Amino acid sequence: MAAGRLQDAYFSGGTARQVMDHLARQPDGLLVSAETAKDFQLNPGDQVSLRLQDNRTHRLRPVVFHFAGVVKEFPTAPKDSFLVANASYVARATGNDTAGTLLVDTGGTGQQAVARHVRATLGPTAHVSDLPSARTVTGSSLTAVDLSGLTRVELGFALAIGAAAGGLVLALGLAERRRTLALASVLGARGRQLSGFVWSEAGLVATAGAAAGAVLGWALSEMLVKVLSGVFDPPPSALAVPWDYLGALAAAVAAALAVAAWTAVRHARRPPLTELREL
Repeated sequence: MAAGRLQDAYFSGGTARQVMDHLARQPDGLLVSAETAKDFQLNPGDQVSLRLQDNRTHRLRPVVFHFAGVVKEFPTAPKDSFLVANASYVARATGNDTAGTLLVDTGGTGQQAVARHVRATLGPTAHVSDLPSARTVTGSSLTAVDLSGLTRVELGFALAIGAAAGGLVLALGLAERRRTLALASVLGARGRQLSGFVWSEAGLVATAGAAAGAVLGWALSEMLVKVLSGVFDPPPSALAVPWDYLGALAAAVAAALAVAAWTAVRHARRPPLTELREL
C-alpha cells in the first residue's frame, strides 16, 4: 500500500485495503486478473501452481499459491493478465529478494529531474521512465485525444453562462416587480424595506439555484460514470470535485446577482411617481 496509491476500483470483492490486508495475512495468497480467474474458473482457496526460476539452480521449479482474490489493475502490471503475490513468499521460494520494478513518488513535482538523477545513479542498464514522458508518448498516438483544452473552453463557457443566467433571471424577475415596488413606495414602504425585499429575493434565487445545480450536477456525473464504466480502465472509485472551479463559479454568480439586485434597489429608491410614469 505504501509503494503506490491503490484505488478501490482496482479490486473486486472488497476495498483496496481489505483485499491487500487479506493477501498479507495469507503468505501464499495470489491475486489474479479478472481474465485469468474467468479463463481458469478459479474459486477462492483454489491451488495455483506457478513455475518460477530458482535463483540458486537457475531452473524453473513449481511454486504453490492459493487463489485469494481478483485484481483488475495494479501500478506495476505490465499487461492485462498479471499476478500479485507477497514478495516475501516469492523471495523464499526462489531465493531471490530483488525487486524488478520500483515506484518513486516525487510528490507530483520535479519528476523529470528525479528521473535524470536515478538514471545517472543506476547507470545505463536500468530502464527509468517518468510520467511526463509517458503522457507525451500516449498523447501523441493516433487513438489518443487530449481533452484538457476542450475542457477549459467548456468550463469557461459554463462560468460565463452561469453568471449571465443567474443575473438575468433575477433582473427579469425584479423588472416585472418595478410597478409593485413603486406602488409599495407610494403606500408608505421605506427604502430599507424595499431593499430588503430585493435582497431577499436575490438570496432566494442564489440558494435555490445552488441547491438545484448541485443535485442535478451530482446526478448527471453519477449517470455518466455508470454509463462510461466500460470505457474507464479502471472506472473511478469516487467523483472528483473541482472545488477551485466551483468556488470561482459561485463567486461569479454571486457577483452577477449582486449587480442585478443593486440595480433594482436603485430603481426602487427613485421617486415612485417618476417610476410609475415611466412604466
